[in-house]
Amino acid sequence: MKSSVSMIEPHEALEGRATPIVVNLRHLTFGTSLYGPFPEGAVHAYFAMGCFWGAERIFFASPGVLSTSVGYQGGFTPNPTYQEVCSGLTGHSEAVHVVFDPAVISYDELLSRFFESHDPTQGFRQGADVGTQYRSAIYTTSPEQLASALLAKAAFTERLASAGLAAVTTEIAEAATFYMAEDYHQQYLVANPAGYCGLGGTGVSCPVGLWN
Repeated sequence: MKSSVSMIEPHEALEGRATPIVVNLRHLTFGTSLYGPFPEGAVHAYFAMGCFWGAERIFFASPGVLSTSVGYQGGFTPNPTYQEVCSGLTGHSEAVHVVFDPAVISYDELLSRFFESHDPTQGFRQGADVGTQYRSAIYTTSPEQLASALLAKAAFTERLASAGLAAVTTEIAEAATFYMAEDYHQQYLVANPAGYCGLGGTGVSCPVGLWN
């Protein structure tokens, strides 16, 4: 068995299942369905930055964000459970699906929040949370998002280097299937205001426009 801090190969992944997890509750902040429909012109984005409980709150608290949900992405096992993801044997990260109005908040602004709100230099961990599921990742939904994410990563790496910090390890890839997490994970810090949040940034700012 691979170490929890080593990425598995596809043939090592758990088998998973054909039936997806279905979340019946409505968004605890917006009161809307997590599955949409979403307003015309809404844009989708996906981010992973450690435990998805705190990561989701960062995004749904941002003006212009229309909906968020948490789930599993970037791995190999279809329709995994939380326990399977935490085993390190699915290859997934804990990800946040963000639906936003680009007339109110830009993708670059979301990238800025992403890089400033966690430590993107730690590889397969985030603070005390260790495992491949806690890696930093951006999953893009368009060529424009991919270009912006790559430029932002390069620019923030330079900014971290100037502060004497390590390089960004954030994975950037085209968005694959997003598997919805169990209902008790959705907007966890709304239902549990004193709940765990292990996120912490580097203290280095990532201003919008840094990479333009």
